Amino acid sequence: MKLTGRTILITGGSAGIGLAFALKFLEFGNQVIVTGRRQAVLDEVKAKYPKLHTIQSDVADQAQITTLAARVKVDFPTLDVLMNNAGILAYKNLKAPVTDLAGLMTEMNVNVGGVVGTTSAFIDILTANRGTVINVSSGLAFVPLPAAPIYSATKAAIHSYTQSLRFQLEETGVEVIELMPPAVKTDMTTEIAEGGGKVITTDELVKESFAAFKAGASEIRPGQSKQLALLRRLAPDFINRQLWKASRKLVPA
Repeated sequence: MKLTGRTILITGGSAGIGLAFALKFLEFGNQVIVTGRRQAVLDEVKAKYPKLHTIQSDVADQAQITTLAARVKVDFPTLDVLMNNAGILAYKNLKAPVTDLAGLMTEMNVNVGGVVGTTSAFIDILTANRGTVINVSSGLAFVPLPAAPIYSATKAAIHSYTQSLRFQLEETGVEVIELMPPAVKTDMTTEIAEGGGKVITTDELVKESFAAFKAGASEIRPGQSKQLALLRRLAPDFINRQLWKASRKLVPA
């Protein structure tokens, strides 16, 4: 992946992994746009990092995706990198009935619907500019964390979708990369870290990922993600049971 002279849009880029990648891309002299749901947070990010472009947009809302795409295509016609990073994680007790069935699908709407919708909305400009799509899935695409069953399922879905996307775009000049982080120390993974689970820092993730970008990797498995992929093949029962033991206490009562 070419790392300089790009125009990059990162969804969910106002905090955590997305912001860490945005700032690193800025260091390489790229033009970077980040989106997020909360305007107040984006305003804080813009004040702190004035070189970043910020746009309020919610990937769970298809109308907002359409509006975002129309705006970006006019304001940033050289857009050639889309990083689908926005995502949410919730721990679920699958033994308990749920009355809010729409709420039960929130992770699907954000983590899967957001990626599919945003990619489709920008595919014309990315194809015209022979660009790059970076989909952020997870090491949990290989092996689920049972305490976060819907989140894990969304990441498995993104892994499958990204493989299909890569095949369908292989003759267009659009590069398709899948970034599969392990647990990373962010607000979203506080419970995992507090429970003694192994997490890496955003700095460690960015360092490994940029080395892989530079090397031309299409599937990037930093840290423990590489181990999860291997154990899924060699000892699936063992690793599934280990992740259940590690996460069982995170299941809501």
